[in-house]
Amino acid sequence: MKIYDKYGIKKSAWIFYFLFKDYWQSKEKWKARGLLSAVIVMNLVSVYILLLLTSWYNEFYTILQNYSYQNFWQSIGKFSFLAFLFILLAVYALYLQQMLQIKWRTWMTAHYLDAWLENQTYYRLQSAIKDTDNPDQRIQEDINLFVNLTLNLGIGLFKQLVTLIAFIAMLWQLSGSFSFSFNGQTVQIYGFMVWVTIIYSIIGTLLTHKVGHQLIGLNFNQQKYEADFRFSLMRIRENSECVAFYKGEQPEKVNFKNRFIFVINNFRQIMNRQKILTGMTVSYSQLAIILPILIAAPRYFGEMMPIGWLIQTLTAFGKVQDALSYLVNSYTDIAQWSSVIRRLGSFTEHMCEIKKIESPVEKSTAANLEISGLTVNLPQGKSLISDLNIRLPAGESLIITGASGCGKSTLLRTLAGIWPFAAGKIGLPQQNKILFLPQKPYLPLGTLRQALYYPQTQSAASAVYEEHVLSLCELEKFISQLDKSDDWSCILSLGEQQRLAFARILLKKPEWVFLDEATSALDEITEARLYKMLKTELPNITIISVGHHSTLLQYHRYQLKLTGSGRYELFCL
Repeated sequence: MKIYDKYGIKKSAWIFYFLFKDYWQSKEKWKARGLLSAVIVMNLVSVYILLLLTSWYNEFYTILQNYSYQNFWQSIGKFSFLAFLFILLAVYALYLQQMLQIKWRTWMTAHYLDAWLENQTYYRLQSAIKDTDNPDQRIQEDINLFVNLTLNLGIGLFKQLVTLIAFIAMLWQLSGSFSFSFNGQTVQIYGFMVWVTIIYSIIGTLLTHKVGHQLIGLNFNQQKYEADFRFSLMRIRENSECVAFYKGEQPEKVNFKNRFIFVINNFRQIMNRQKILTGMTVSYSQLAIILPILIAAPRYFGEMMPIGWLIQTLTAFGKVQDALSYLVNSYTDIAQWSSVIRRLGSFTEHMCEIKKIESPVEKSTAANLEISGLTVNLPQGKSLISDLNIRLPAGESLIITGASGCGKSTLLRTLAGIWPFAAGKIGLPQQNKILFLPQKPYLPLGTLRQALYYPQTQSAASAVYEEHVLSLCELEKFISQLDKSDDWSCILSLGEQQRLAFARILLKKPEWVFLDEATSALDEITEARLYKMLKTELPNITIISVGHHSTLLQYHRYQLKLTGSGRYELFCL
């Protein structure tokens, strides 16, 4: 999806179109259109009732002026009925609008989650596009704001347009004509109050835009700075033990304060701009109260019209004024909505760009590991591995060694298909026969059993076998806690987490396992026990390891040594 014009400037209307259209063309489109139609019909009826209530003002105040007690209660009854209908429509219009909001947000959230998780987009965004900040906020907060503001502003605009059309005709009839002499001739202006409110609203809208248009960019930056500050706080929570060991509270505090300064400085700019905008809009609203009174007063005091006419005229003028002033009154929401569209638009476009970055690696299914002419690069273009050719039969073992930064882990990422900066041919067994283990195992929130079976969603082994596996991996003390929910990544030490990862191998029983320094936190005795255990429990398993420990060499038949400059050496141990 490309949403730039020929000058490279984002067009908010196009971005909105791409964000808006998918839901209304999805499988849920008829439910959504039905709910929206019901809301629109209720708003139309509400406007009609407002017309009847405005006419009622003329009738009621004329009754009061004429001291007609007999018609007083009849008029009160009419008002009560209209007011009840108006309240009922207002309540259910809001309820159905919020129901539509829930359905739309649910669909968009699922849609964005699918796109974000598909083909490891969440990972590739970090490595290929660095300016995609806080995707979690885009999905959690910006989608909610987009849906909420789109419905509120869209339905609000529709209602105000209908109100404008309905009441401008009434105001035209009520205002009559205005005559004045100019250059010896009488000039007569029909619907004078209509022209006054139109001119007044145009002036107010132009001034509001001139004063408040900078709020769009400021709101965009505010969300970014807030998210960056929140992310820095989350980072110290995730790495609290490391920070505590380093006694790094002071530099962390400095980092927090520096990020918070951006939040405050930008908010001060919003405050200053909002102060000017609020002063202008409040002045605009207050002047709009007195203006129709000043215009209508001569005819009333000239006893040309009753007080009911005056009240009805002021009400109609107010409704027309509110409708024409919609942009003025909603400018802050429009500014926020525009910034949300920009953030979601950039996030969407980055995900689309990532999906277009396809690795030139040709992948095929093979019984063995077959690598032919493989070149692995850094994003900047520097070559880590050049023209790698390896054939590893099933059941064998290979260890990849070399200095830090030479491309060992990057080679595993390439084999896993999550590193796009590579070219060549790779033949691997089917995905369900393979398991990759990173250096720091991922433990999802939930029960220990869920962490044990991850990424499988259901336990497939018997309780007896689970206990056997945990015992083999020296995790017996946790057998009684398998169904306990907690943040296990904080409870288990890194060594225990790595042993848990080996337990996953025994439970899944893959034919091929790739270990990226998966025993780095273990002592040599435990490391030896785990490698021997794999060959004992899964005698036909193929092991490919990345490691620095020289003790690992004895558990592998082949060694691939990388230099980091493109060259490599392959040994038979």
